[in-house]
Amino acid sequence: MKKALLLLLVFCTGFQFISAQKTVYSVFSPSRNIQFRIGINKGGTPYYKVTFMGANMVDWSRLGLVTKEQNLQTGFKLIGVKPESHDETWKTVWGEVDRIRDHYNGMVYSLKNENGKKLNIHVRVYDDGVGFRYEFPDADGMPTLTVLDEITEYQMTGDHTAWWIPGDYDSNEHVYSTTKVSRIDAAWYNREHAIATQHIIDYKLVQTPITMKTEKGYHITLAEAGLTDFSALHLRVDTAALRFSASLIPSADPNVKSINQLPFNTPWRAILLSKDAAGILKSRLILNLNEPCKLQGDLSWIKPQKYVGVWWEMHVGLATWDLEASQDMMAATGRKSATHHGANTENVKRYIDFASKYGFDGVLVEGWNVGWKDWFGKWKDEVFDFAKPYPDFDIDVLSKYAQEKGVRIIAHHETSAAVPSYERQMQTAYDFMHKYGQNSVKTGYVGKIIPRGEWHDGQWMVKHYVRVAEATAKNKIMLDAHEPVRPSGLQRTFPNWLACEAARGQEFNAWSTGNPPEHECILPFTRILGGPMDYTPGIFETRMSAYDKSKKEIVHTTVAKQLALYVTLYSPLQMAADLPENYEKRLDVFQFIRDVPVDWDDTKIINASVGDYITTARRQKGTNNWFLGSITDENARNFTIKLDFLKAGRTYSAKIYEDGKDAHWEKNPYPVAIRKIMVKKGDVLNLKLAAGGGCAISMIAL
Repeated sequence: MKKALLLLLVFCTGFQFISAQKTVYSVFSPSRNIQFRIGINKGGTPYYKVTFMGANMVDWSRLGLVTKEQNLQTGFKLIGVKPESHDETWKTVWGEVDRIRDHYNGMVYSLKNENGKKLNIHVRVYDDGVGFRYEFPDADGMPTLTVLDEITEYQMTGDHTAWWIPGDYDSNEHVYSTTKVSRIDAAWYNREHAIATQHIIDYKLVQTPITMKTEKGYHITLAEAGLTDFSALHLRVDTAALRFSASLIPSADPNVKSINQLPFNTPWRAILLSKDAAGILKSRLILNLNEPCKLQGDLSWIKPQKYVGVWWEMHVGLATWDLEASQDMMAATGRKSATHHGANTENVKRYIDFASKYGFDGVLVEGWNVGWKDWFGKWKDEVFDFAKPYPDFDIDVLSKYAQEKGVRIIAHHETSAAVPSYERQMQTAYDFMHKYGQNSVKTGYVGKIIPRGEWHDGQWMVKHYVRVAEATAKNKIMLDAHEPVRPSGLQRTFPNWLACEAARGQEFNAWSTGNPPEHECILPFTRILGGPMDYTPGIFETRMSAYDKSKKEIVHTTVAKQLALYVTLYSPLQMAADLPENYEKRLDVFQFIRDVPVDWDDTKIINASVGDYITTARRQKGTNNWFLGSITDENARNFTIKLDFLKAGRTYSAKIYEDGKDAHWEKNPYPVAIRKIMVKKGDVLNLKLAAGGGCAISMIAL
C-alpha cells in the first residue's frame, strides 16, 4: 500500500499529465527547475522538449532510430507510461567528491509500432540536466537490431555561442573553436596536419560534448553517457535552423552504425543545464547516468597516483622510442630524429631515482619493447610484442631496482591501432606485468585501425576499449587509455579506468602550432565532463628552442599556470611531464607538484567562464587540507577570492605560487613568485594572473 501511495505521489508531483486523450507527458526535476515533455505527433513520431527555469532550451525535437529491420521513426502508438523516482547517495572509489547524490524523477515512455515492435524511451530528469535513451525490452522475434542511423534532434532556441571540435571519425586531438551555432564550419581544420589519422568528411559535424551559452547566460551541454556497445555520438548541425541531429560513426560497412543483440539499450543522451558556467563543472549528471561499479571485492588496489616518465624527451627530440632510430613520431611530424634510445636501463634508473627521491608513485617507460621501427604509418597487423623488451632495457634489473626504491614501473602498450594483435596478447602482457610488479598500463592507439574500415570512435572499437577495461580489472591493473573514444562516465562502472587522453594534450606544444592559452579553459567544460584526462601538465621549460635552436614551438602558458592545471584539470592520474633536470633547477616551484594530491573529498568552483578562466578549490581526501588552482586565457585577470570553504575555527598555512613580475605566456613565461601566509575561513585573497597565466595555492590545516 505504501509503495502504491508513493508512486501516486511521484506521478502527481513529478509529472504533469496533459490530457487523457493525448500522448503528451511531462516530468519535472526534483527542484522543478527543469521540465521534460514528450509526445507523439499524428504520424506516430515521438518528439520531446526541454525547459530550464522557465526558458525553452530544446524546442520540440524528433526522437527515433533508422534500422535495417523495421521502421522505428513513425507509426508509433503509446502503450504505457511508467513513472519513476529515485534518490540515493553513492560513494566514489576516487573522484572530485567523496559522495554523489543520484536524485531524479523519470519515466519509461513505452511505444509500439505497426509491426508490433516495442520501443521504450527511458527518461531521467535531474536538477542539473536530462538523460534519455532508447530501450528494446525484448527480442519480439527480431533477435538482432542493425542501426543505420539515429535521428535524435536538439532544436536550439537561439544562436548560442558554442565551443566545439570537428566530427572527426578518428581523432579527438583538435583545438576548440568558439563560434555561434550558425557559424559552425570545420573546413579550416583540414589545413592542420599535426594529426596523422585525421578523418573529417563533413564540415557541419561536431563531436560531443559540445557546450553552449545562451544570450541570458544559461549554459547547455549536449553529451552522452554509458557508451559501451554503440557508435559514438557526433552531431550534425543545420546552421540555418539552429538544429543538431545525431550522427553515428559508421562501421567497416559505411551504411551500418551498430549491430546489437536484443534486448538492448543505447547510451544515454545527456543534456546538462545550468544558469552559469560553474554549474556545468559541478554537474554529476554523466556519472549518475552510468551503471554502478561492476568490480567486486576489495578495491584498495585501485590507487590514484602521480608519475614521471621517459616520454617528454622523445617529444622534444632528445630521444627515440625506436632502438634502431629508423622511424619515430618526431620523423612523422617533421622533427629530426634523435639517435638516443630513451628506454635504456641507465636512463630509466635515473627516472626511478628521481621518482623515489621526490615521492612519486610510478615511472612510465615508453619505447621499452620491440616493434617500434614498424609502429608508425605501416598499417601492419603484427607490430609489437608486449612481453619482449629491447635488449638495452633490462627488465629484471629495473623491476628489482624500482621495488627497492618504492616505485612501480608503469607499462606502456602502444598498439599502433593493430587491435586484434593486442587482444591476442593481452593476457600474456598482463601476466608479464604481474611478474615484474607492474600494476598500471598506458595503452595507445596511434594510427589507422586494423581491421581496415573501422574507426577509433565506431562501435567495434568502443567494445574493444570496454574489453580492455574489463580485462585489466580482472587482472587488478589500472588503465590509462590514449587515442580512444572520448570517455562517457565509465569510470564509475570500471574505477580501474583512471584516465584517458582522448583530446589534444600537452605533447602538441612540443611539435605543432600548440594549444592556445584558452585551450585548458575549455577542456573542463567539454571533454573532461565525460571523465578525467591525462593531460600531462607540469612543463617548466616552455620553449622548444632549448632543445633545438631552430624550433619556435612553445608551451602557451606561464609556469605558474602549469602548476594550477593540477587542480583545474581534474584527474586521479597526474604526470610531472617535464625532464627531471628541469625540475631540479627549480625545486622551490616543483614543491607544489610534489604536494598536490590526486584524490579529493570535496570540490568548489569559485568562478568560471568557458574559454576565459576557471578557479577551483579541492579538499584533499581524508584531510582538511585545501588546494586551489586558478587559470586564465590570453588575457590577464585579477580575482578576489573569499576563503569561505575552509573549516571554521582552523588556521591554515597557505603557500601561494603566482605569476611573477612581468610574466606572460609568450614573452616571459618563467617567473613564479612564492609567498607564505596564514589564512582562515572568510579571509580574502587577491589573485593576479598574467596573460596565459595562473596561480596555485596549498592550504594546509594546522
